[in-house]
Amino acid sequence: MTSVSTTSLSSPPAAVGTPSVTDRLLTWLPTPVFQVLHGTGSTLLLLARTLRHVPSLPRQFGRFIEQCHLIGYTTMPIVGILSFFIGSVLALQSGHAGENVGYKQFIGALVGLTMARELGPVMAAVLLAGRVGSAIAAELASMKVYQEVDALETMNIPPERMLVLPRIAAVLTMMPVLTIMADLVGWFGGAIVSQYTHFISIEPASYFANLRQYMDFGDVLNGLIKAEVFGLTVVLVCCNIGLNTRGGPREIGASVTRAVVTSLILILVLDFFVTKALM
Repeated sequence: MTSVSTTSLSSPPAAVGTPSVTDRLLTWLPTPVFQVLHGTGSTLLLLARTLRHVPSLPRQFGRFIEQCHLIGYTTMPIVGILSFFIGSVLALQSGHAGENVGYKQFIGALVGLTMARELGPVMAAVLLAGRVGSAIAAELASMKVYQEVDALETMNIPPERMLVLPRIAAVLTMMPVLTIMADLVGWFGGAIVSQYTHFISIEPASYFANLRQYMDFGDVLNGLIKAEVFGLTVVLVCCNIGLNTRGGPREIGASVTRAVVTSLILILVLDFFVTKALM
């Protein structure tokens, strides 16, 4: 008994709960930096888990069509109205400035390139985040708070397969459609303003001839690539925030706000990097 107690007293106590190097590093990071890293990592993990279920997409055809209707068809009227007036304002401002400088004849190219390469995809993505992204975040956050997501997992149904995959497929399908529509309507709005504004007075034939002269398919493709990147980002962010909602009904509204704000910030940040990469 004496030897046993002596041995137990002489041996040092085992370290319990010693933080690892990674844990200590994370505690040193500022909270905003940690939140950005955590959000980025969880979103990429959600994408990886979702891609594993791509072979099951044909069985999700009904949900895919439903999401295409929500993302595409119901958003088209808003995209059309805003695109028309954005193209009109572009032509109006360009014509007013060009009256003094002497480049009114290039209004068609200016409106065409600006809509195709920049404003078309960005505006479609912003509308997607505000209208569709908020709905996605609200729906998934409600399902998480009221334990519907847990019920799916209990039935061995991965939430990524049923809730995320159809939305990703739908947004990748419909974003090019929305972007091309935004481009065409914006060009048309610019042509109308250019014809009927007294200090511009450019015929539609000259307007579109100038547009075709300085534009090629690469400019349109540039905008379509941006649209796909923006659309995928918005859906992933909103799905991730919705599925990670914790707490009660009050947290649903907070998740929706966070999803929309995060999506809008990422659209503008990614716009810079994608534009730089495509130059």
